[in-house]
Amino acid sequence: MFDIAQVHAAPSADLLTPDNSVMLFIDHQPQMFFGTGSGDRAAIINSTVGLAKAARAFDVPAVLTTVAAESFSGPLLPQLAAVFPGQKAVDRTSMNAWEDEALVEAVRASGRKKIVLSGLWTEVCLVLPALSALAQGYEVYVVTDASGGVSPAAHEHALQRMLAAGAVPVTWVQVLLELQRDWARSETYGAVMEIVKEHAGAYGLGVVYAQTVIGAHAAG
Repeated sequence: MFDIAQVHAAPSADLLTPDNSVMLFIDHQPQMFFGTGSGDRAAIINSTVGLAKAARAFDVPAVLTTVAAESFSGPLLPQLAAVFPGQKAVDRTSMNAWEDEALVEAVRASGRKKIVLSGLWTEVCLVLPALSALAQGYEVYVVTDASGGVSPAAHEHALQRMLAAGAVPVTWVQVLLELQRDWARSETYGAVMEIVKEHAGAYGLGVVYAQTVIGAHAAG
């Protein structure tokens, strides 16, 4: 029940923070990209790397996973691997990553309840672990532009299925700015601006313009 006396300046518990979230990157691999037809593949790569850099900037745990890397799908996207040097991806045989004990243990070890999920393909390797994690009490945030399916319909129908089960659709820039949430947070401000300038397209150009014309600390 709404009680106006309880209204105060405070963030919702639904918001992603550096302390309550873990990022799970599923099967960003060459063979999976070859079959992706729901959107521009270069844009998906850009969004994926921007999302990964957001995890690094805010020290959010990131779990990387591949499927049949040596026998079919190829190695992890090099640009993604470069964001987490030295971190080994969990390779599996199951299409549903949530049926792989090593992968689940890696997520569980983070101690976080909110999973920021991205991957290929939306209709298989994304929807299956999303539904599985939701069934076990996790909160799942699906990064739609860092994911892709074999067709626009496959991508959209899988998103609808996840949303119906309780998943929350987000974009990579939305995740980045939700983690920052206050331009006065100087410890991550610089890193956020660099990620925006490199990966956020026209928004990034706007930042370049603002910092040039207004000053180096122009916000947003």
